[in-house]
Amino acid sequence: QVQLVESGGGLVQPGGSLRLSCAASGSIFSIDAMGWYRQAPGKQRELVAGITSGGSTNYADSVKGRFTISRDNAKNTVYLQMNNLKPEDTAVYYCNADITAPPTWSRANYWGKGTLVTVSS
Repeated sequence: QVQLVESGGGLVQPGGSLRLSCAASGSIFSIDAMGWYRQAPGKQRELVAGITSGGSTNYADSVKGRFTISRDNAKNTVYLQMNNLKPEDTAVYYCNADITAPPTWSRANYWGKGTLVTVSS
């Protein structure tokens, strides 16, 4: 069973930093694109940042220059370094990945259960 498990959320003051991690576990053949999404109360889930297997990245305009996505392919892990956090960054952050695994051996999309980030003084 493939699982994505996020960690690193919590309460931080405006201007502070957090680093989120998401580890994929289980019988995994390969991982293609990975990304972070977030959902604030009363809002739709939105893409925060994405990274391809080759390391190409893309970001939402609202986080450009403040957030950095990276991955460690050997550890099947994706990270989100969040700096200069703002109250509007408060949300549940979800990890997402395209993973090829048995028994189907076809690529499927997986979600983590989310980690809460609260930015408040």
